[in-house]
Amino acid sequence: MKKTPLLNIALSRLIASLGHGDKVVIGDAGLPVPPGVELIDLALTHGVPDFVSTLKVVLSEMQVESHVLAEEILDKQPSALATLEALHAEGALGARELVRHEQFKILSRQARAIIRTGECSPYCNVVLIAGVTF
Repeated sequence: MKKTPLLNIALSRLIASLGHGDKVVIGDAGLPVPPGVELIDLALTHGVPDFVSTLKVVLSEMQVESHVLAEEILDKQPSALATLEALHAEGALGARELVRHEQFKILSRQARAIIRTGECSPYCNVVLIAGVTF
């Protein structure tokens, strides 16, 4: 068995296959998935798994160079925003870019995969841009 926290086979495969600059989206239950983008659906029910838990487990294995959020998250202030701010301050998410939600959905077309959570808070979505470990 793996020694790291991430046990999901599809997520492990995805992260192991990433190259520098590849994009991965972690989204709430309502984020649309563009045709042709792989969906890794973790959602079980409202709130399970939540956005923050999913993000933290992905970050346990993924090197992140930067991230993108929808500007609207700053207006709605979901509870996940505090964690995003803390991880950003720690450097775990790299540089930040803010875009309008409509632009975020367009950007998600470039993702290698979208990870759907059971999160039901508005705008709890992030694009993670892969970095390198060297």
